[in-house]
Amino acid sequence: MQSKTKLTFKRIGKALLWAGALSGFVCLLVAAVNDKNQSKVKGIVVKMSGDDTNFFISEKDIKALIATGPQKNPVGQPISDINIAALEKLVTRDPWVKSADIFIDNDNRLTVDVRQRDPLARVFTFTGNSFYLDDEGGRIPVSDRHSARVPVFTGFPSDGATLTKSDSLLSAQISDLAGYIMKDTFWLAQVEQVVITEDKKFEIIPKLGDHVIEFGQGTDVAKKFDKLLIFYREGLSKVGWNTYTRINIAYEDQVVGTRRDGKAAPPPPPPVDSTVNIDVHLASTTPTQVQPPKPERQPDRPPARTADRPRPATAGASGQQQPRAIYRPNNNNRN
Repeated sequence: MQSKTKLTFKRIGKALLWAGALSGFVCLLVAAVNDKNQSKVKGIVVKMSGDDTNFFISEKDIKALIATGPQKNPVGQPISDINIAALEKLVTRDPWVKSADIFIDNDNRLTVDVRQRDPLARVFTFTGNSFYLDDEGGRIPVSDRHSARVPVFTGFPSDGATLTKSDSLLSAQISDLAGYIMKDTFWLAQVEQVVITEDKKFEIIPKLGDHVIEFGQGTDVAKKFDKLLIFYREGLSKVGWNTYTRINIAYEDQVVGTRRDGKAAPPPPPPVDSTVNIDVHLASTTPTQVQPPKPERQPDRPPARTADRPRPATAGASGQQQPRAIYRPNNNNRN
């Protein structure tokens, strides 16, 4: 009986001891928090994240934005007077800021973690105005400080922030097309400009080669660029980069090239890896000019003069369609 009473008192004593320790810890924590709240902000630290090659807003801009806000400069003010939520809302109003996380660090400094919106494409409208599109399809105003190295699209049909259904689809296709170009170093270097046609399709102006690439709608982007790369490697690298005026990759499983010189398009050499079959279709051919047989020379008479025969018209005359070479990739070896 006595041993049970001692055991009960021991348990009560341990419980009281833990309760006292916990109460002391809470009191110390509350005192520390109160002391910190009574402390003053010693400075502002800004940390930027995003594409470090295209910073359109600087640490100085963020500090100036906070210092000129409704709460004025927080440096020197008590920490308890700082409205963190209001400061985050103020910073994210900047069109180039994607998100902002603000807190007070252990050194009583106001720390601002800012993530910048990364531009994906620069778009010019019919009226000449321009803006950037980010990776989420949002518009970003053009900066006077810096120009981003991104694909350029011209001929967008709308200046307004509110788009029609067709223009919204076009904007999404621009994002898909620009995103693919940005991820590939070759196409980023090769694509000079992307023109939006009146029927809301795309034509690419390359940096290398005097031709226009008819891309069609902004669908099957990877597949179309793969076809074009095969055509570059197995076609233009052998017949010349300026042989064609237009290269159409909008068709399914084929590339259509229109000759510049109006001559019949000879088939290029076969691919080395045999992964591409080349099927050449001549949209028009040059008629073969047949020369009349020469009269036999009479030994006793001088050769008689004959009237010149009119030459037949060539296929390169005006009004005739230029020859086209059609290349169809072989799908037999594809998985």
